[in-house]
Amino acid sequence: MTLATPPDTLPRKRHRATPKRPDPGPAVTPPLATTPSDPDFRSLDRALRATAARLTQGLSPSVIMEAWTDWVVHLSASPGRRLGWTLSVADAAGRLAVWLADTAAGGKPAPLIEPSAGDHRFTDPVWHQWPHVAVAQAYLLGEKLLVDIARRVPGVARQHENELAFLFTQWVDILSPTNLPWVNPVIMGRTLQEGGMNLVRGGLNWLEDAGRLARGAPPVGTEEFQVGRDVAVTPGTVIHRNRLMEVIQYAPTTPTVHAEPILIVPAWIMKYYILDLRPENSLVRWLVDQGHTVFMVSWKNPVADDRDLSLDDYRRLGVMAALDAVSAAVPGRRIHACGYCLGGTILSIAAATMARDGDDRLASLSLLAAQTDFAEAGELMLFLDERQISLLDDLMWRQGYLSGAQMSGAFQLLRPNDLIWSRVIRDYLLGDREPMTDLMAWNADSTRMPARMHGEYLRSLFLENRLTAGRFAVDGRVIALRDLKVPIFALGTVRDHVAPWRSVYKISLFSDTDVTFTLVSGGHNVGIVNPPALQRGSYQLMTRHPDQRYVDPDTWAAQAPHHAGSWWPAWEEWLCGTGARAKTAPPALSTGLAAAPGSYVHQG
Repeated sequence: MTLATPPDTLPRKRHRATPKRPDPGPAVTPPLATTPSDPDFRSLDRALRATAARLTQGLSPSVIMEAWTDWVVHLSASPGRRLGWTLSVADAAGRLAVWLADTAAGGKPAPLIEPSAGDHRFTDPVWHQWPHVAVAQAYLLGEKLLVDIARRVPGVARQHENELAFLFTQWVDILSPTNLPWVNPVIMGRTLQEGGMNLVRGGLNWLEDAGRLARGAPPVGTEEFQVGRDVAVTPGTVIHRNRLMEVIQYAPTTPTVHAEPILIVPAWIMKYYILDLRPENSLVRWLVDQGHTVFMVSWKNPVADDRDLSLDDYRRLGVMAALDAVSAAVPGRRIHACGYCLGGTILSIAAATMARDGDDRLASLSLLAAQTDFAEAGELMLFLDERQISLLDDLMWRQGYLSGAQMSGAFQLLRPNDLIWSRVIRDYLLGDREPMTDLMAWNADSTRMPARMHGEYLRSLFLENRLTAGRFAVDGRVIALRDLKVPIFALGTVRDHVAPWRSVYKISLFSDTDVTFTLVSGGHNVGIVNPPALQRGSYQLMTRHPDQRYVDPDTWAAQAPHHAGSWWPAWEEWLCGTGARAKTAPPALSTGLAAAPGSYVHQG
């Protein structure tokens, strides 16, 4: 195993009596030792836990029970908290009664409570009419009170408070009046208007979706966006392939190009072509048209036989092999490396290793919605502890991987109203189909995660945060982000539930070089795919130099200037300003192994 435990946690000699420091353990739990007289029943245990994990969608029941028990025990011993919450309920009920009376009498009092930012369930004007507005107000008050009782109970662990608040929110979302056809005025109005035909269409939509799910077929409409025909069509060739990835070199479109090429390392949790959708919104095509030589990593979609691929394999066979391929195609040139999401994390690890070992091939480092510190990784951390990861290990042990459907289910729970219930209402109760888009089709083209790599990733980064704690070792030696001396461009998105922008921002805290941070409007995907021609969105940008004091993220957001439009031109200008300004003839584009988009992107 190349990804090693740091030297300070290596086993000590037997004759030393000094107590050992707590060891976070290896990234993958080693198999239990057995003897002929001591049969290994671990496989039976893991099979049973894997079955339970499939039934619970990978959520550990013990995590929920511990949080629930902690809350019940301390709430029962806190009569003051119960009394205070009861008085809050009584006060809310009284205010609601007065408000209802005023509204019923024809008055127009201000709402008692407004939906939280990003809650679009009650935006339809009919929800502001009597009596539907009363239902909405009563629900929103009840939602706030129920989530409030999960918090501020003396003695309950903060982690358990957050877990229960999250679960209470999930339960309340299920009972939202917008989800009940006999309460939702939008659904009732459509049903009366169409004589129930919307429900007939919705039932047919559900049958079609259920059939596709049973067959493992993609959602309706994805056939309109075929890879290599409609999306991922920027001309190029595959110049390198190994068991983990392909490297695509894109054909130039300008008579001269910038001397230093760009290598993009996308996340392996999804297919690479989010950065090369249709020509009009392809980041790759746009960069090529600006005169850049662009290379792209296209990851293999792992299968059960790839279960033993490690996190360090993604560094060696992924990032480092891609850098070698680019260096061979454009010899003697430094490289602008760009990583998106998980690709940015592994690129940071590779770059820090290169800095430690004196490898100076990088001209700059761009991290798009990519985390290097995981202390504030958002709601994904709520249920992530050793028990949860062990359950996922058992699930992946049986399959050899974590499937795309299992991962997407976890992400959907972070935004259930937007990603689950709004679709249920639109597709099955209103009988409408949202038109498929290229981004939606890409999102449905999910990939798998190898068992070993995913376990190592969750333990060493999410759970133990080794990279910024000075305990992440490569080839037996610790690496440090402070060794990076190349300029860094880090980007976060305002509404990111996968890589919260304040977490992405922390690269500025752990690095000792110029860091240009950009905060863009939108979410994890839409914020990235924002071509200048659309003239939408906005961004903030500001650079911190090594000799300047650290600025916390909220202060940064208050100080950084705002700019309208796409962040792409600002990034491209930054790339041109950080490297060699010379231009040269385009490098030769050989026939390679295959034409872009290659073969790995087609793997289902």
